[in-house]
Amino acid sequence: MRIISLNAWGGKLHRPLMDYLRAAEADVLCLQEVTRSVTVKSDWLEYRDGSHILPQRANLFEEIKAVLPEHDAFFAPTARGELFDDENRVPSEFGIATFVRRSVAVIGHAVDFVHGDFSADSYGEHPRARNAHAIRLFDYGAHQAITIAHLHGLRDMAGKGDTPARRGQADALVSLIGQTWRKGERLVVCGDFNVLPGSVMFDVLGGLGLTDLVTSRGFTDTRTSHYTKDERFADYMLVTPEVGVLSFDVVGEPEVSDHRPLLLDIE
Repeated sequence: MRIISLNAWGGKLHRPLMDYLRAAEADVLCLQEVTRSVTVKSDWLEYRDGSHILPQRANLFEEIKAVLPEHDAFFAPTARGELFDDENRVPSEFGIATFVRRSVAVIGHAVDFVHGDFSADSYGEHPRARNAHAIRLFDYGAHQAITIAHLHGLRDMAGKGDTPARRGQADALVSLIGQTWRKGERLVVCGDFNVLPGSVMFDVLGGLGLTDLVTSRGFTDTRTSHYTKDERFADYMLVTPEVGVLSFDVVGEPEVSDHRPLLLDIE
């Protein structure tokens, strides 16, 4: 089974992103920063937050569904805010998405907020609401179940250090995982955590027997050249001892976002 986690950056690098996802052969694809704007015909919209202006694909979720026709798709928005089509304000949902190859059985899943709650009228004040998705699968090839959970961790304007909100996020994630995962079965947790390697997040997840593959295997950078700040950690993938890791990589090329894909092959 191949599992990929990636912050898609709203599809800003659209062509290389689509090419990569089409060719990557993921059995389970966990994406953060995914857009869906159901009322517009434009391909591109613009996110504006003060001086922060970012082009976004209007319907990234639907576009990825189109290039992964053999996968079931699930979208979980955190908010519906406004993007811009020139000077026209367009309602657009923002959230996480999970894609599962149809040869793998979905036998349970849970989605909920790990910080804040859904906002229907704006993206909200920082730190904005964040959610997570935990999905329990039966892998016919390995003839056993596996739970995979991913989240887009809250972004604090003060930085990536630990805060009470981030500790609460970690506890909420563990609670969500417990709705689907059976102790003793395989468990993978991944996503854009928006924390540093020494975060309390890893102590909390360690209580489930999880170990991070990014830091434990010597990777020091999960960002691409499109990210110019100094702190280079954001994305992580953790596994329990029951997961038979065949290979793991933080993919440097091609660059498909300001985040690098995390690619895990398991027995």
